[in-house]
Amino acid sequence: MKQIFVLLVCLLWQGLAFAQVDTVQRVQSDRYNSPAQQEKPYVILISADGFRYDYADKYDAQFLKSKRAEGIEAESMLPAFPSKTFPNHYSIVTGLYPASHGLINNYFYDPQRKEHYTMRDRSKVEDGSWYGGTPLWVLAEQQQMVAASFFWVGSEAPIQGILPTYHYQYSEVMPIERRIQTVVDWLNLPAEKRPHLITFYLPEVDHAGHRYGPDAPQTRQAVEELDKHMQLLTEAVANTGLPVNYVFVSDHGMLQVDTENTLPMPAAIDTAKFMVSGGGMVVELHAKDKKAIKPTYRKLKKEAKEYQVYTRKKMPKHLHYSAKDDKYGRVGDILLLSDAPKVFHFSSRPPSPGQHGYDATKVKEMHAVFYAWGPAFKKGIKIETFENVDVYPLIAEILGLPYTFKIDGSRHLIEKVLP
Repeated sequence: MKQIFVLLVCLLWQGLAFAQVDTVQRVQSDRYNSPAQQEKPYVILISADGFRYDYADKYDAQFLKSKRAEGIEAESMLPAFPSKTFPNHYSIVTGLYPASHGLINNYFYDPQRKEHYTMRDRSKVEDGSWYGGTPLWVLAEQQQMVAASFFWVGSEAPIQGILPTYHYQYSEVMPIERRIQTVVDWLNLPAEKRPHLITFYLPEVDHAGHRYGPDAPQTRQAVEELDKHMQLLTEAVANTGLPVNYVFVSDHGMLQVDTENTLPMPAAIDTAKFMVSGGGMVVELHAKDKKAIKPTYRKLKKEAKEYQVYTRKKMPKHLHYSAKDDKYGRVGDILLLSDAPKVFHFSSRPPSPGQHGYDATKVKEMHAVFYAWGPAFKKGIKIETFENVDVYPLIAEILGLPYTFKIDGSRHLIEKVLP
């Protein structure tokens, strides 16, 4: 009996520990929809991280294929440079390129602050001073429209002093079924408390793509499971009877990289003279003494093989990542961009077989997905590739949220997909 009691205590303790790891919903209880906003449509913006533009066809995601056929399917969506998770999720919800909104990579160095930002440091992730632009949920809340977010980049930080009315601290402990039920619960709230904008993030496809590569059976399985979860979500939401519009996107694609012949730290880099940031596809060098820039750049240009070398003043214009684009002074003085499928690798751990971060205009496997359906959209339309910064004005238009500040996105997408 004593052994059984001890076992029960252990199981209870494990359950409590599990619950402590799980997230608790953060609610701004003093928020309400204005009467005018209560009449507006609803948008659920869904991101399947790492869902390459061709995955639905490659892995026969039948539900997603059926929904895109009902609404809008883009040939692909072009991620901003670098094609990484944090920069692109934040570009989608601000309409700004990474150098304009400040999140220039998942990990980067800010010479002005003399600090590193890393997506794994909660103190940075939740510090609104790192984030530029006006995310969609901030735009909504400023106009007395309630917004909710499940794990979207930036949603855990008070940006311009504003958090979404409902949000969660990022955690992969919470089961997808509970996340779906939470969305339904939000939509079943009274009209004055019900969010009209919901951002919903799903990491599983990206995890499988990194760990096993984009062509692996495990990645196929992750896509198939996501497809089923999308069906569960839309069927559950349909039961609310609300006029909900869906925008299904991803932040980037995935490429099988060369894990056998990685690129080491170039001999020309003197770490006594430069702070080295990044790796993989983009290495940024921040000069401790600006006099070291020119001679180091010349040496790197001479020895460069299977990567390109640029100064921040002479980055390719289409990347929107040069000195004149760099609003927060975070782009390196010298940048090294690896040629696909090569990666810079400075760690003793083996590199992941699936990776992303390349210039998407040169590497099609970096392209993301865009499907949309619901009462606001045209039916059965296929459009050409467009830039992800155009999603912001589209969602603002559907929700009737005007803005006067400048963004990098255009209204081209609106004209193609809305009646």
